[in-house]
Amino acid sequence: MKIEELKTPVYLVDEKKLEENLQILGEVQQNTGCRILLAQKAFSMYKVYPLIRKYLAGATASGLYEARLGAEEMGGENHVFSPAYTEAEMKELCTICGHISFNSISQLEKHRKIWETSPVSVGLRVNPEHSTQEDHEIYDPCAPGSRLGIRLSQFPRELPRGVEGLHIHTLCEQDAAPLIETFETVEKKFGKYLHQIKWLNLGGGHHITKPGYDREVLETLICRIQDTYKVKVYLEPGEAIALDAGYFITEVMDIVEWETPALILDGSAACHMPDVLEMPYRPPLRNSGLPGERAVTCKLGSRTCLAGDIIGEYSFDVRPEIGDRLVFEDMAIYTMVKNNTFNGMPLPDIALLRKNGECELVRRFDYKDFKERLS
Repeated sequence: MKIEELKTPVYLVDEKKLEENLQILGEVQQNTGCRILLAQKAFSMYKVYPLIRKYLAGATASGLYEARLGAEEMGGENHVFSPAYTEAEMKELCTICGHISFNSISQLEKHRKIWETSPVSVGLRVNPEHSTQEDHEIYDPCAPGSRLGIRLSQFPRELPRGVEGLHIHTLCEQDAAPLIETFETVEKKFGKYLHQIKWLNLGGGHHITKPGYDREVLETLICRIQDTYKVKVYLEPGEAIALDAGYFITEVMDIVEWETPALILDGSAACHMPDVLEMPYRPPLRNSGLPGERAVTCKLGSRTCLAGDIIGEYSFDVRPEIGDRLVFEDMAIYTMVKNNTFNGMPLPDIALLRKNGECELVRRFDYKDFKERLS
């Protein structure tokens, strides 16, 4: 079908743009010998996992269900990190994952009898206590009081028996320079342990596919780490894989006339694009500008009962009318994985824009999907 034939609201993933991102990441792997994994917490559209697997080494998970999805649909390497695991989860993870990272020594030891008798390689997540971001405090693992990672003051003098790797994740939508800064801190604090491990996971938050990202600096760092410490380096970006590779298409259902007209959409920030409220995040909207930049400024909101379910204010050359469609860009990441059915809002369809320009409907949700989440 054509884009115009899609029912709204709908997430539309752009296959061509997705592959362009993957090609860039594949080159980083090839140039350095590192392994890059899909962070499923950002993008879990397993319809395109076969395409992703052509370029990347595998997937990483934040819990059992994501790990199962990676094992079933991706293939390749399968990693997992969670602040805590149940005994039942650990038993299953040890059968489907090759690498498991622990957030504390107590969790490592609690599950030792399980992982120690399996072929899995285990690691510890460290907290270098060095923040490099100011805009997204909710996503800063190094913020004061963070529950993520082991601080140097809590780290044992010697690596616990069986630990083969260290895991570091401190970035969010950042260039290579903050990674350099972070790793220098890691070397100062945890340097002696780097000589005792087999692998180092540099986590996610790397904006590798964003225009202007300094990939040469990243590749130089990866090669230096591998040459100096004789370890295998992993990166696990999520956003970089599907950056600018998806759209959210929504329709204007009504207009509330006021000083700033409010467009009532069939899409919702709270239900369909939660990062708009959580970060907060202003998604780019095709053929629009900042408030006051163009002739008419409108407030874009949802039909939920939440007064604050507002996507933001945008300006247009001509005011949209009831029945018009709006196309939000960069909507593949942290949307499908975080959406919900608050107010009984229908979940958006999921579609794939093929490289030939045709659209394929991948999934349509209905009342059953809403009801079966309840009791």
